Amino acid sequence: MADEQSKITLNDAATRFLKGLPSDVSKTSAPEVMHFVGWFHGEKPIDSLTPMDVSSFSERYSASDTEQSRKLEILRKFLAYVKKEGWTEANLSVHLKARKEKAPPPPSHQQIQSDLAVVTQQGFEDIQKELESLRVQRPSVLEDIRRAAADKDFKENSPLHAAREQLGHIDGRIKELEAIAKSATIISTNEKSASRVTLGATVVLVTSATGKTQTYKIVGPKESDPAKGRISHVSPIGKAIIGKRQGETVEVTVPSGKIKYRIEKVESK
Repeated sequence: MADEQSKITLNDAATRFLKGLPSDVSKTSAPEVMHFVGWFHGEKPIDSLTPMDVSSFSERYSASDTEQSRKLEILRKFLAYVKKEGWTEANLSVHLKARKEKAPPPPSHQQIQSDLAVVTQQGFEDIQKELESLRVQRPSVLEDIRRAAADKDFKENSPLHAAREQLGHIDGRIKELEAIAKSATIISTNEKSASRVTLGATVVLVTSATGKTQTYKIVGPKESDPAKGRISHVSPIGKAIIGKRQGETVEVTVPSGKIKYRIEKVESK
C-alpha cells in the first residue's frame, strides 16, 4: 500500500477529488484546485508536500481578494480529502491561512536594495530563460483567444476565459521579470565558509518532529520559488537559518505555529 501511495501525484489526487464531487461543485472547484496543483508542478508526489509548501502558497493570495475565503475553503477540502485517503501523514489544510490586510512601515531605500533587489547569477540566468519562454508562449495563447472568441456564447465560453486568464498571467509575469532584470543586483556566492548558510547556498533541513528532509536553495526574494525549492533569505525559514552553521537547530514561526529544523548539510554551490 505504501508503494502505491508513493506514486500518487498532485495531479492524481486532484483528479480523484474532483471526480468524487457533484458535477456542479466539481466545475466551480476545479479552477482553484488545478491552480494549486499547477503551482507545485502536478507530477510532484503528494506525500512530499510539506506544511511550509502550503503556507507559502497561501501567501500568493492578496489580502484584498474578495474571493480569498472561498478559494481557501476549496483547497482545505481538497487537502482534508488527501489526508482522509492516507496520502499524507498530516492534515495540511490547517496550514492554509487567509492573509489579513495590514499596513507595514514603509521600507527604507537601504532595505529595498539589500532585501529585494538581489539575485544570484543562476537566478539571473533563470529569469532570462523564463522571459524567453513566456515570449514564445504568448503568440499561441493569443491564437487560442482568437479561436475561442469565435464562439459567440461568451457567458459560458470556458476556453475563452481560461485563455484570457493565461494571457494575463503571462503578460504580468513578463513585466515583473523585465523589471527584475533591469534593477536586480547580482550577488556573488563565492563564500569561503562552506558550513555556514549564506545567500546562494543549498541547505538540507531535517524536521525535528518527523525526521523528514527538505532541500532549499537560499536566494533573493525576486527569484524565490518554494515549489522549486528556492526560498528567500527574508522568508521565515531564510531568516531563521541565514548565518547559521551546519548541525545547528533553528525554530521557524509559520502561520500554524512553530517548526524546529536541524541544519543537516550546507553546500556553497
